[in-house]
This record gives sequence, C-alpha cells and structure tokens, in this order.
Amino acid sequence: MSSDASQKQLSLVVAELLPFLRRYARALTGSQKSGDRYAAMTLEALLTDRSIFDEASSHKVALFGAFHRIWQSLGEPVQNDSTGLSGKALVHLARLTVNTREALLLHTIEGFSVSEIAEIMETDQDEINHLLRVALDEMEQSVSGDILVIEDEAIIALHIKQIVTELGHNVTGVARKRTEAVKLAGKKRPSLILSDIQLADGSSGIDAVNDILKDAGDIPVIFITAFPERLLTGERPEPAFLISKPYTEEQVRSAVSQAMFFSSSEEITIS
Repeated sequence: MSSDASQKQLSLVVAELLPFLRRYARALTGSQKSGDRYAAMTLEALLTDRSIFDEASSHKVALFGAFHRIWQSLGEPVQNDSTGLSGKALVHLARLTVNTREALLLHTIEGFSVSEIAEIMETDQDEINHLLRVALDEMEQSVSGDILVIEDEAIIALHIKQIVTELGHNVTGVARKRTEAVKLAGKKRPSLILSDIQLADGSSGIDAVNDILKDAGDIPVIFITAFPERLLTGERPEPAFLISKPYTEEQVRSAVSQAMFFSSSEEITIS
C-alpha cells in the first residue's frame, strides 16, 4: 500500500473514532470548548507522529492514548476561561484522586476493558482496578440532587428511577412527552436532566431539553441514544454526558454521579 493510500485509510479510521474522543473529552473537562481543544491537539500530534498506531493494540486505544498523554502533560484544561457548569468542573476536578475520573470514563462511558485502559494510561491493570473503585466512591459520596427523567418507555424509566434513587438522588418526575417534560421542569427546577431522544408522541428529547434550558438556565444533561455521534455536532445542547443504547446500570451510575458532582456548589466537599 502506498504512503498516500495508507494516510487516507488512517484518516478515515480517525474520522470514525473522533466523535467518541470528543465525547470523552467533554465528559472529562465538563466543557465543550475545553474538550474540543484537547481533541484538536490530539489530532495535531498524530499528524506529526503516526507511529502510535503501529504500536497500540487497536486504533481506538492508540487515539485515546495520544489524548491521554497530552492531557497528562498539560495537567489541566488548556484555558481556564470557563463559567457556569464548566467553571465548577475545573474546581471539582482538583478534588479528585489523580487519574480516577479518566479511568472511570474510559471504562463506563467509552467501554474500554481494564487492560485497554492500562495501555492508554500507561500503567498496570491492578492500578486501574484501584482507580475505578476510588472513582466510584468519590463521585457517589459527593452530592445529591433533584433529577428529571425524560423517557417514554415505562420499564426503562422505572429502571433509571431505581438507579438514581439508590444513588441518593430525588426524581422530580418522569416525562413521556416534550410538553410534559417542560411542565415538570417548570414546577421544580431539576439539578440534572436525564433524557431519551425519541419520545412517545414523536417529539424529540433534544427539543424538550432546549425548551427547559431556555427558562431554567445552565443544567447538566445526560442523553441516552443509540447513535451518540449524531449529537456530537458542536451545537447546543451538545452534552458532556452521552450514554449509548443499550446502556448498563454502571454507565448510568457513573454518568449521573459525575454530572451531579460537577453541577454541585463549590462548597461541597468529598467525605
């Protein structure tokens, strides 16, 4: 294969994986803007050194490994100019045990195995297992709040409500339609919205969230969808937290705990 053909093939691979890297970067930084800076720097680094793809166990591991090296070398988001939720995210990040959040996101949201995370983070599997245990403990103990669930499937809604309440949060209501969601949010402003995309009346969970955010302001959102790349468009409301269907209980627990952790007041401390 010629050098040009090889470069083209690699470009296609990276293009397919980029939405997932952007999702990870957003969840890691709590900010769309900061996350995209890191993703862009990763792509720039790969343009100058493609050897990482020859050495890694998979292209996805290689891409995330390159990102992680940049993240570690800088030590914090590129530019601390964030406000609102992303500004709080930067404050909360400093409180977490080093590398715990990265390991948790790579495992629960991106679906990497422990061995793959060890390769990405350049450590051993025992360390990764330790980081995962610490991360869950720190996130879940941090804060509780009010959560609005937007989901038209009764069984799924009940399952999500059970997971959320077991974490110590209060579910303010479950909406099956766009209008119901807006009405519930108007009665009690939620601390977090957990929303499906396709609702019972054919309306969109994205539209429902947009309506709520217009009145309620900055609220973290977790979307559940079978096609996460369709939401990674660079436009509002592009979520920091995206759960792919079919989801696992661990994914929901992780995303909810992290979203609530970031949206909590700066006075909250980890016990």
